[in-house]
Amino acid sequence: MIIAISSDHGGYYLKEEIKKHLKEKGYELKDFGTCDKACSVDYPDYGLAVAQAVANGECDRGIIICGTGIGISISANKVPGIRAALCNDTFSARMSREHNDANVLALGARVIGTGLALEIVDTWFKAEFQGGRHKRRVD
Repeated sequence: MIIAISSDHGGYYLKEEIKKHLKEKGYELKDFGTCDKACSVDYPDYGLAVAQAVANGECDRGIIICGTGIGISISANKVPGIRAALCNDTFSARMSREHNDANVLALGARVIGTGLALEIVDTWFKAEFQGGRHKRRVD
């Protein structure tokens, strides 16, 4: 599984922690930036890059991070075929996969801490889409 990941300057440090965590678990990552926290960047550019990589099949799933997760998730959801879910807890992360077949996880670096973020990421990757009545709704 290839994971696309990106953040704006507000999510840079959390992105780096998530990358380290996922690499330790054996995931292959493609980082779409930003490459440092030094300058302010526009979150839509980074949400779009991950969304396009997932939508076109270059990557299997994506993780996007900004200060709140709101702006970057809105930008990603403009891409057809993307179901980006902003999750601030593990229950929402699990449900976003099981019921909504979310293919992009959005996180707010200024909203949740690193420990919770890593739990959310782990929960999101462990959960599987349940299909059935949920598939009809997603379709």
